[in-house]
Amino acid sequence: MGERNSSATSAAGRATPERARWWSAAGEAGNRSCRTRGRLLAVPAVLTAVLPAFHGLVPNTPGHLGSLLESFLPWSGLVIAVLLGLALLRRSAVALLSLLLPVAAWTYLFGGLLLPGDEPGAHNLVVVQHNVSDENTDPAGTARTLADAEPDVIALEELLPAALPVYERTLAPHYPYHAVVGTVGLWSRHPLTDVEEVDIKPDGITEPWSRGLRAAVRTPHREVAVYVAHLPSVRLHAAGLASSRRDESADLLGKAVAAEKLGTVILLGDLNSTVDDRGLAPLTSQMNVPARGFAFSFPAAFPVARIDQIMARSATVGPIRTLPATGSDHLPVIAGIGLG
Repeated sequence: MGERNSSATSAAGRATPERARWWSAAGEAGNRSCRTRGRLLAVPAVLTAVLPAFHGLVPNTPGHLGSLLESFLPWSGLVIAVLLGLALLRRSAVALLSLLLPVAAWTYLFGGLLLPGDEPGAHNLVVVQHNVSDENTDPAGTARTLADAEPDVIALEELLPAALPVYERTLAPHYPYHAVVGTVGLWSRHPLTDVEEVDIKPDGITEPWSRGLRAAVRTPHREVAVYVAHLPSVRLHAAGLASSRRDESADLLGKAVAAEKLGTVILLGDLNSTVDDRGLAPLTSQMNVPARGFAFSFPAAFPVARIDQIMARSATVGPIRTLPATGSDHLPVIAGIGLG
């Protein structure tokens, strides 16, 4: 019995170093695997930082890829959240450290939009922008929703002749001044003068097409020029983003604003583009945009981008937010304007 126990003990002793070497090798392999997974996650993390930070370097040909990327830049934060979840799941320190770069880039680009804005009383004028949709079956309800927000000025696009009298009748009690040119309109608590069409029609459109107006609004503070515009739609297809007509129309609108004689200009419109999109550079290069709020406005059922814009020259745009849904496929947006 003693000899058998001694023999077993000796066999176990001989096996112990082998087991140790096996566990050591397995541990090293696991560490290498963990580091490899960390490096694999670090690659998309770096790309998620570089693309938003240097989006202007992404070429716009072919397929307006630069504009396509810029249209959804804020959503890079969602990619960061997914990568963070994977890094935590993998328990990878390398991946977690690499995420500091995209977090810093996103915070620099969009973090300010999340900060609280000025008090409402800091603004001299409150404006609403809304594409009411040419398929809206409740124009009266839409008009009441906008009026309930008590803005000073309301800009509307996709106004149809059949629905126009409904908007006029519903808004008249609080907005006695209004102007309509083609399918865009402006309602105001303050007098309107010098109303005129703004030609932003791109080449190649042969049918009647009038989507821009300009009016002077006599506010209690000073006279301001208000532009209402509806730029051409864009389409996403396999080859990229079809936005040439929108870009051409934006260029025409930018030239009209640059030539405006009144010092203060407010632009309200469905510009079918985000303020990060280089397609709006003719406007964003000379006008202020909201510094607070995302206010994604389209599509109303699940908004992914703000293509309804409020901009100003020689004035500041306060925090922008959306209003309750109407019968449109867009959400209305509202912001205060500081005239200084």
